[in-house]
Amino acid sequence: MDVPEMQTLMIREVRSLADYLEPEDYGNAVNDALRETGWVLPTTTDFRIHWLKMRAKRHLFFYLASESARKFKVKQFSLDQRFKHYMILIESMDKEFEAAKEEHPEEFAGAEVYALFGSKIDAGFSYDQYGADTTYDADQDVIITPNDDS
Repeated sequence: MDVPEMQTLMIREVRSLADYLEPEDYGNAVNDALRETGWVLPTTTDFRIHWLKMRAKRHLFFYLASESARKFKVKQFSLDQRFKHYMILIESMDKEFEAAKEEHPEEFAGAEVYALFGSKIDAGFSYDQYGADTTYDADQDVIITPNDDS
């Protein structure tokens, strides 16, 4: 799936809200989702397509919530329910995204699974043919690649 396909999918999935969104909002939402996840399009994995779509929707809902926030009416004691509902929806989507990041860290780290947990470095002591310790140089720094003179 590439950027135009993702935008088309977003337009289809939030069609009832299309009257309240501008055409560039869809592209902005997809770009926000890409920046947030650190991924790039095109992508083919179902997991990444799903979460890019969900995060782009979240950004669209935030745009709508921002627009609804200015319509808050205090004098009439008429709280704008749209704003509240968008914020509840956004909060729920953010919690689901955090759970997905915890359950699948390999998808969000930009690294392979083996690279997520660091590296193990053994003691690596080095000795010459007479048994003298050659692990450190004159400044007492570890020699990473000791010479094998044996």
